Amino acid sequence: MAKKKVVLTFPPEKIEQPITYHLVKDYDLIINILRAEIYEEETGRMVLELDGPKDKIEEGIAYLKSQNVTVEEAARDIILNEEECIDCGACTAVCRPGALYLNPKTFELEFDKDKCILCGLCVKVCPLGLIEVKF
Repeated sequence: MAKKKVVLTFPPEKIEQPITYHLVKDYDLIINILRAEIYEEETGRMVLELDGPKDKIEEGIAYLKSQNVTVEEAARDIILNEEECIDCGACTAVCRPGALYLNPKTFELEFDKDKCILCGLCVKVCPLGLIEVKF
């Protein structure tokens, strides 16, 4: 079994169609919706974790693209300005999955993109505004 986090962007005309249903029914994938912003007659966005055989995940992604849904890897959507970061650790206090943490040896902020669920809590607490989540 493989896992892949993706950000889906739905065109307005696809919002009311059961696209994620087909990932489960037709491709036998387990889906976990991590975050969604979907409004009637607007572009919709969803962060989704896909779980299943690697070939089925790829087939499911191909299906999404055939439906004019833009598919991007979720980890590409977070921006951390590491050059200006002062390693204060404020973001680590709200990062439930532990994607942001202070290295115990160097006391520098580190980011594990595989653990990030793009919740955006870190953005709100960074005192310098150095973390941005593109969703």
